[in-house]
Amino acid sequence: MKKLIKAIGRFMRRPVAVVGAGGFALVGIVVGVVGYVGFHSVLEMTMTEEFCVSCHTMSDNAYEEYKTSIHYKNPAGVRATCTDCHVPKAGWPMYKAKVLAVNDLWAEIRGTINTPEKYEQERLRLAKRVWAHMEDNNSLECRSCHSYEAMDFEHQRPEASKMMKDASAKGETCIDCHKGIAHKLPDMASGYKALLANLVAEAPSNNKADTLYAISTTPLWPEKPADASARGAGNILPLTKVEVVSRSGDFIEVRIDGWMQEGMERVLVKEMGRRLFMATVTPAMAKQAEILETKTDEDTGLVWKDGAITVWTKASSFTSDRPGLMNYGADLYSASCGSCHSAHAPDHFLANQWMGVIKDMKGYTTLDKEQVRYLQNYLQLHAKDMPKES
Repeated sequence: MKKLIKAIGRFMRRPVAVVGAGGFALVGIVVGVVGYVGFHSVLEMTMTEEFCVSCHTMSDNAYEEYKTSIHYKNPAGVRATCTDCHVPKAGWPMYKAKVLAVNDLWAEIRGTINTPEKYEQERLRLAKRVWAHMEDNNSLECRSCHSYEAMDFEHQRPEASKMMKDASAKGETCIDCHKGIAHKLPDMASGYKALLANLVAEAPSNNKADTLYAISTTPLWPEKPADASARGAGNILPLTKVEVVSRSGDFIEVRIDGWMQEGMERVLVKEMGRRLFMATVTPAMAKQAEILETKTDEDTGLVWKDGAITVWTKASSFTSDRPGLMNYGADLYSASCGSCHSAHAPDHFLANQWMGVIKDMKGYTTLDKEQVRYLQNYLQLHAKDMPKES
């Protein structure tokens, strides 16, 4: 026993001298191989569908939806498992995905989505996170099975063939159009409705500045009304910028600068020749407008008046939180137009072109009249021919 203890002591102090350089290297290789094989055996075990749905959070929620999708059962008999869609096949992207999966374990421990009610409440947030990831990596997981180069466009349905050819030519990625493939689409409206509710709730604390923006369509009056139920002399439209002149109780007197086409002075637009509506007024109110300059549009020959109107309106309909308004517009656009197909960037069209696009497409959405008006103004504000406002 003493000899054994001494031998171990010598090895611990000078392992190379005892075993020899070659032997020590061999031991290192064996340990390395065993460790590598063991690590990848564990890794492969975590890449199975059985492992993914071993926790009830997944088995009771996401898995049940997946089983009703074409990726689970289809005429070709080809199945895409959880990891096929959510984990890259190899290399650093795969290891990164596995490291980030620790978040899933923590969420399981905390019970973040362990009931159908909690899962539904978090569905939109989780879906947006996955969509953003797939946009960033060009739908890497999808492309492990699908690619434009391997598609036979002539054997696709005519409408699908046209869309896929266009997507291929533009270099669009799979998730731009194919949301809700393996899981139900979230309630897209819940996101932008929450943003709007927050803007309205915070308006009282955010409408003290001199420069404000309209949250929604709101009536205007030539004089301060006795109350908000009084009949107005027109409307201020969403996202319109105003300068506060004075305040009185729940009302503010504001100045709106814009352009009026000769013969159509009842409509105030943001830029000459670009029909981004800021306010509509009665003929009597139009006559009160201050005209600063008159110009003729060289492209159309139309005469435009650069002017301003000063009116009274409700303070509660305005905020200084322009970034919040833009976030609401972006979410409204993404949810309404980006869930079925790739949505064009707002600066893809001219301001007047957006009017036609919205008119043609609004019937395919569930947006009400006010939401359509907001969406149109948001897109026109960001059109390619509109000056950028910081």
